Amino acid sequence: MRSPALLQPSFDDLGHALATTVFVVVDLETTGSGPQASITEIGAVRVRGGEVTGEFQTLVNPAEAIPPLISVLTGITNAMVVGAPRVAEVLPSFWEFARGAVLVAHNAAFDMGFLKRAGAALDTPWSNPPVVDTVALARGVLMRDEVPNVKLATLAHHFRAPVEPNHRALTDARATVHVLHALLERVGNLGVATMEDLLEFTRGVSPERRAKRTWASDLPAAPGVYTFVADLPDRDGVVRRQVLYVGKSVNIRSRVRSYFTAAEKRPRMEEMVRVSTGVEATVCRTPLEAEVLELRLIAAHAPRYNRRSKFPERQHWLKLTREPYPRFSIVRKVADDGGTYLGPFGRRQGAEEAMFALHDAFALRQCTERLSERRPGTPCALGEMGRCVSPCDGSVSRAEYTELSDRVRVVLDADVRPVLSAQRDRLAHLIAAERFEEAGRVTERLGTFVRAATRTRRLASLSRCPQIVAACRAEGGWEIHVIRFGRLAAAAVARPGEVPQAVARDAVTAAERVERPVPGLPAATIEEAERVAAWLERPGVRLIEIEGEWSWPLHGAIALGDLPRHALAEASPTPAGNG
Repeated sequence: MRSPALLQPSFDDLGHALATTVFVVVDLETTGSGPQASITEIGAVRVRGGEVTGEFQTLVNPAEAIPPLISVLTGITNAMVVGAPRVAEVLPSFWEFARGAVLVAHNAAFDMGFLKRAGAALDTPWSNPPVVDTVALARGVLMRDEVPNVKLATLAHHFRAPVEPNHRALTDARATVHVLHALLERVGNLGVATMEDLLEFTRGVSPERRAKRTWASDLPAAPGVYTFVADLPDRDGVVRRQVLYVGKSVNIRSRVRSYFTAAEKRPRMEEMVRVSTGVEATVCRTPLEAEVLELRLIAAHAPRYNRRSKFPERQHWLKLTREPYPRFSIVRKVADDGGTYLGPFGRRQGAEEAMFALHDAFALRQCTERLSERRPGTPCALGEMGRCVSPCDGSVSRAEYTELSDRVRVVLDADVRPVLSAQRDRLAHLIAAERFEEAGRVTERLGTFVRAATRTRRLASLSRCPQIVAACRAEGGWEIHVIRFGRLAAAAVARPGEVPQAVARDAVTAAERVERPVPGLPAATIEEAERVAAWLERPGVRLIEIEGEWSWPLHGAIALGDLPRHALAEASPTPAGNG
């Protein structure tokens, strides 16, 4: 399932190089730290490629008295700001100075908070520029034995800045510029070369996780499936390649890259990336082919980090047995034994709910022992209650019981309405008595049965068709699929200028050979067949060729939204599925 066609990398894939990124390093002095405090000074330095290209500095009249302790700390007095411009006059000039740049600040939350509040007070919307916090950057780069803390003065001394921070805005901004350049040099050694990399680094992505992001560089920017793998020792100590996780994407490179960024917040995924030793990719022709390949790889490898599709053996089926006195049985798989099956159910409880709904409609026996016409038995409590026709004691003949079981097979094969109508009087009584919880349980039981019937019809209709060739128009051409007994046997794309029928013929010739499955079952996993069915049922899909009969009985299922109407009153049912 490989294709040589790869997409050309976009500028988003390449990122914005730090060497050409414009930074505006800003520092504010204020009357305090609370939300009611005001700005008293703004200092900023504009840099690009390590060179200073401009500076901005101004005092700001806070329209309030500066506390004495703040004046002692900053050296800014009330007399100094009395003739200074108000923030409404300063802010537009600052934003013009910072236009198109990445903002940098030491403890950026403090400075950005003041700028946001000042803008809000002036009805100036926050433009949401990228922001780099040198505190967060330092914490990610420096070890604890290098510096005792990440205060600006400590870092400026550690990196031998030519200026010493003194709580004046421009001086502190100049010191922060030197700290920024020193930190960028350090992260460059960790492979951080773009602005996107830097922002992810400051969001707390571990260095081990970030170091693996280069794995995405050589992956195709095309649709397909990717697998995280690890070379790990098995029980015998032999190192073998194991598949840890399988995923799919319309752009493999972009999706894999996201696992090494702060966008991926799932703890299991971070653990998976830490354990893995590489990523492998397979380009697919169509999204359906990618979905199917993902399912098959998960089924084949049971990756420890995939939560779904790992335990297909846990499916359950409801079976009406083929014996002199048939009964319902819950089984784990479908066999070619003449039985009639309903399902599958993801949990045994679902199969039991559907069985209860059928027993409510038909008084089939519920005992498990084999019955004999020659040796009548004793009726059970269900027989005495009228909930079983009691073939065990001869209350009905074998022919009468066979007629009843044949009616049940019709329900399982073709017509769900008798099960719904059987609950009509009971539901009406419960509703009239305002016993709504009991009515809800009965309705839920019927819903479980209807969902199972719909699923059974859907799977059976596909499994009867030796071959379906269908096409659907998509971006870049026609998606063409060859489906055999419900299994995707081939996928192809007819590009503009190609004849779809000719491409379809080639796909049929190259398609996988598929053996006829057990009646009622597709030649694929249930989940794969359902994905194939969902694609076939999409608007715009056109059948090119079909062998067999892809159809549902008219009353074999109903839309769930019509369930109350069918269960409570006589009505013409709305078929669900292919008529």
